Amino acid sequence: MTAFLIRRLAGAFVVLALVSLMSFALIWLVPGDTAAAFLDASATPEQIAKLRTALGLDKPLPLQMMEWYGRVLSGDLGQSILLNRSVTGALMERLPVTLALAGFALVIAIVAGIAAGVVAAVYHNRWPDQALMTTALLGLSIPDFWLGLVMVLVFAVSLGWLPSGGFTPFTTDPLGWLRTVILPALTLGLVQVGFIARMARASMLETLNQDFIRTADAKGLSRLAIVLRHGLPNAMIPILTVIGIVAGALLGGTVIIEQVFSIPGIGRLIVGAIASRDFPVLQGGLLFLAVVYLSINLIVDILYAVVDPRVRLS
Repeated sequence: MTAFLIRRLAGAFVVLALVSLMSFALIWLVPGDTAAAFLDASATPEQIAKLRTALGLDKPLPLQMMEWYGRVLSGDLGQSILLNRSVTGALMERLPVTLALAGFALVIAIVAGIAAGVVAAVYHNRWPDQALMTTALLGLSIPDFWLGLVMVLVFAVSLGWLPSGGFTPFTTDPLGWLRTVILPALTLGLVQVGFIARMARASMLETLNQDFIRTADAKGLSRLAIVLRHGLPNAMIPILTVIGIVAGALLGGTVIIEQVFSIPGIGRLIVGAIASRDFPVLQGGLLFLAVVYLSINLIVDILYAVVDPRVRLS
């Protein structure tokens, strides 16, 4: 198990090193004078020179890189030009909002996706299978921002059941939190249900054709017990793989959905940073999301080893 963890940590470290290098290089992709690009056209040469010094852009590139990595390793992602505060503080302030939204959407996607996949496998080649897989394919084809706008139009504007945007902290009003999060979470989660459902169906079909399932059937166990007690646990490894990928996709999806529903999370902060050319926030946000994504994938890898010992021995 230790060797397995070391291999996974080494792989994650390589990916993180590449992402951090891309984050550092982001500021150099700006055409022309980088410091002038941060300010508007009315900025004086003195203001541009002052900002260049503040960002350390007047130093040699290797020195800039060493200082940037030194700050990152100590948890300092720089200073936001627009917010005039630390990038780390701004990200940590918005992290609970984004994690709550992505976590709620992941629960919706897992529960609905596994349930749909299991039902489709049990009723293989019959109308429930065809109906569920067609719906799953439809869900995979719909862009999440379009589904979000439809949700707002139907449930907020036409029916008036839920707010069209905004965010209420859970600690302030749990019911208000649920009302503000349910539409964006449904939007994010429903788009990913089809992905999990199709993998759950394929994995369950393979498992239900195994000899031990036929043995359980011959012993007189009920169909429900065979599926839930013997079939589903053995079909979980491919499903876990997809859940890890979906978790990362949901984090990426929050960038657009938070903008559609005016939710003050990391995604909206990054979109604002792009619009205002606040590159320190953009660099920090990219690196921060990469760390969260790699952490989720590492947890999924550990779950593989827990569920199936063959994985850690391979």
